[in-house]
Amino acid sequence: QTGEKLYELHGHTHKITAIAPFSSSDVTEEKNDLIITASADRAVIVWDCTSGREVQKVSCFHSTVKCLTVLQRLNVWLSGGSDLCVWNRKLDLLCKTSHLTDAGVSSLVELPKNCVAAAVGKELIIFRLSASNNGSEGWNILEVKRLVDHQDNISSLVSVNDLTFVTGSHIGELIVWDALDWTKQASECNFWDSSVHPDVQAEIKLSQSPHETSVQHLASDEECVFAAVGKGIYVYNLQMKRVIACQRTAHDSSVLHIEKLPNRQLISCSEDGSVRIWELREKQQLPAEPVPTGFFNMWGFGRASKQANQAAKKMQENTPVYFLELVGDLIGHSSAVQMFLYFGELGLATCSADHLIILWKDGERESSLRSLTLFKKLAQNGDLQLKL
Repeated sequence: QTGEKLYELHGHTHKITAIAPFSSSDVTEEKNDLIITASADRAVIVWDCTSGREVQKVSCFHSTVKCLTVLQRLNVWLSGGSDLCVWNRKLDLLCKTSHLTDAGVSSLVELPKNCVAAAVGKELIIFRLSASNNGSEGWNILEVKRLVDHQDNISSLVSVNDLTFVTGSHIGELIVWDALDWTKQASECNFWDSSVHPDVQAEIKLSQSPHETSVQHLASDEECVFAAVGKGIYVYNLQMKRVIACQRTAHDSSVLHIEKLPNRQLISCSEDGSVRIWELREKQQLPAEPVPTGFFNMWGFGRASKQANQAAKKMQENTPVYFLELVGDLIGHSSAVQMFLYFGELGLATCSADHLIILWKDGERESSLRSLTLFKKLAQNGDLQLKL
């Protein structure tokens, strides 16, 4: 609300690698605003945000903890590094997996049926948590499936709903998974590969660098997945199983973070220091215009094939096609904007490599609030007579 700095939390000796809210969902417990942080110093610390003090610390890890996930329903939390550990709120280790890889778990997402999905290199490993049968507080964690569909390391992992989750890789693969049986529902993979599209002309067989094709971040709503791929933004419709809109050069450098707003708008931030607001708008597809199919045509490598043109002619003339229109540009940072948080009516907070956190407000809304406050004060002082 004000941008006032409340506390600086000092406790880690190396860079912080993960952070998560840690407040208890138990109504019988005293309500505390807690967060939990992990660091390259191989320690995890619980902090009290109301006092700024360190509550508890665990430093028994054998490697850097790269990700944290709190399972509110089970009242436990997980840490991912070279192995996957399950803890209670008192920071007691309940159970852990065997050593997975030196690279370790890069990201975690909660799934139904007391399961979690862990991204470990190219693999997606499904684990199930179960309470011990002996009546104690002990837990077991069991590996139930390994999904090896990705050809490169998984860079992004997001839960869409209780039925679906999505992964993205460094070479631009996007895979939609069933959250209940862990099967692949749809995918967008390797669309710039000429072996996949034999009709593609020879001059476009240039391989794309990982920097340009990597899926840096994923966001979603119930209808679509929004992917930050290289410098661009792509909107993938889950029901239609295809890309319905894109902005190939949304920024001058890689898009690092993306978020969907309630009003069909998106916010993205980039290495180039910019923060931009986009609106997903609908347009009518021209009957003679070939319809792009997948990321290949979205990235602009070549023309649509004859088969694609024939398929386009068979589609109805009123097929909805969307586009992303730039509606706002937030200028204030001088270096890469790594991420942001959206607080609804309270505004937006962005953080950057320039060591600044900037709070952004809706100008029209703030102006209306100031005017309303002024009118109320004038009315209270008797300087303003309101007439119906």
